[in-house]
Formats: sequence, C-alpha cells, structure tokens
Amino acid sequence: MLWLIAMPGILYFIVFKYGPLLGNVIAFQDYSLFKGVWGSSFVGWKHFIYMFQYEEFVNLLKNTMILSFYQIAFGFPAPLLLALLLNEIRFGLYKRTVQTLLYLPHFLSWVIVGGIFINLLSIDGMVNRLTGFLGLQSVDFMTNKSFFRGVVVMSSIWKEVGWGMIIYLAAMSAINPQLYEAAIVDGAGRWRQMWSITLPSISPAIITLFLLGIGNLLDTNVEQMLVLLNPLVRPIGEVIDTYVYRSGLLGAQFSFTTAIGLFKSLIGLTMIVCLNRLSKQLTGSGLY
Repeated sequence: MLWLIAMPGILYFIVFKYGPLLGNVIAFQDYSLFKGVWGSSFVGWKHFIYMFQYEEFVNLLKNTMILSFYQIAFGFPAPLLLALLLNEIRFGLYKRTVQTLLYLPHFLSWVIVGGIFINLLSIDGMVNRLTGFLGLQSVDFMTNKSFFRGVVVMSSIWKEVGWGMIIYLAAMSAINPQLYEAAIVDGAGRWRQMWSITLPSISPAIITLFLLGIGNLLDTNVEQMLVLLNPLVRPIGEVIDTYVYRSGLLGAQFSFTTAIGLFKSLIGLTMIVCLNRLSKQLTGSGLY
C-alpha cells in the first residue's frame, strides 16, 4: 500500500528528473536534430575544451559567481532574521497577517514581479518621480550597471523571503516551550533566549538551507534574469543560464550549451559534497 502511495512521486522523479539526465550524452556529440542522439557523431571533450577557450565564458562565470555571492550574502540571512523577529511576536492575529502578506509574493510570476520593479525603478518610475519631487537627480536603476545587481538581489529577496521564513518558523515551532520557561526562570531575556535556545535548536535547518544554497551557487533564476536583463547591462548581467537559453534554445547550439550545463552541475555537486562533509565534521549536522 505504501508503495502505491509513493508511486506517483517516484514516477515523477524518474520521468522528469532522472530520465533527462541521459540527455547529457549530447555534450560529447555534435548533436543534430535531424540525426538524433543515435545518429550524431561523438566528439569526446571537444565542447568542454572550447568552453574553457571561449572568451565570453570567463565573463559569464564571473557574472554568475558575483550575483550568486550577493544572493547568498544578502538573501540567505533575510528570511532567518525575519523569522526570528516574527517568532518574538506574541499577538497571534498580527503575526499570521504579517506572515501571510510576506509570503504572498512567492506565488507571483517573475513577469509580474519584474514588471513591478521596472515600473518602480525605471527613469520615469515612481522612485524617480519621488526623487525629482525632492530635487534629486533621477537615476535609471534598470539600465545602470552600478545598480542592476542590487535590483536583481532586492527583487529576489522581496519575492522569496516570506517563503524561506516559513521553513524557519516551522523549525521554531518544534522547539520545546519548557526550554523558554526554564530560561525565563533563570532570568534570561529575549536576546539571550534567541541566542541560547532558538538559534541552536534550528541550526540543522540553517545548515541544510545554506548547503542547498551553496549547491546552487552557479544557478540563477533564468525567468528573473530574462525579465530584468536589457542590452545596456548585459555585460554585467549576462549569466550562464541566460546564455544557455539564448545560445542553446534560440541559437540551436545544443551540444555546447549542454556541456556548459553539465559543468555547472558538477561544480554544484562537488561543492555540496565537500561542504556537507565539512559541516558534519564541525557541527555533526549535514544534508545526509
């Protein structure tokens, strides 16, 4: 009976997750749509060698790493800090209302979110109208290379911070209330309870989410980037995923872009394995 219940989930992963992995074989071929996988000739490491010799690839890798670093540096702590603050609210109705409002943006598509930020931050947007009213100089945040990465990170945090917050709040709900009661009896204040009880109790969840974030270091949200990216910021905004979309799907360079994607996946897998081992040695907790 349990196997029958689990079967839809198992089939989903086999068909949509593990099955497509076999398609990585075209990274070692000069793949042709007309010849197919079986008819295309094998070329070995040709596309991987070309990838490292390709001048634009270094810039793509640099842009991806910088943007991912910003996402982790600012995006990872945001839901944790928000969850810690909400956990201190004792008025249930207010807490639930704020929590609902914060995770609603998660259900919006990036087309809608991108449109909101473009309308807010463009040269004739609401922000520049306000700065103009105050006598300040207008700035087109969407086409300014100095601000574009900040816009990407800010929009990502705004959309996903509430969803990440729920995970931490769920972990906090499993903490034994008697620990807080004992701490209050001992004279511990809110800050001491947070540092000595809350954070240590949810540390496995923090470590798990951090490791998953590191594993996605070379992954960027392609829908977000396609909506926000424009030709003026392409030199610092073009990342691996948008290049794969542009050259692989639109330019039909299937083998070369598959090689790039396979390289990116292997880097992510290596980082997860190494950091998971380091985490287990230092804290005794890890993904597996």
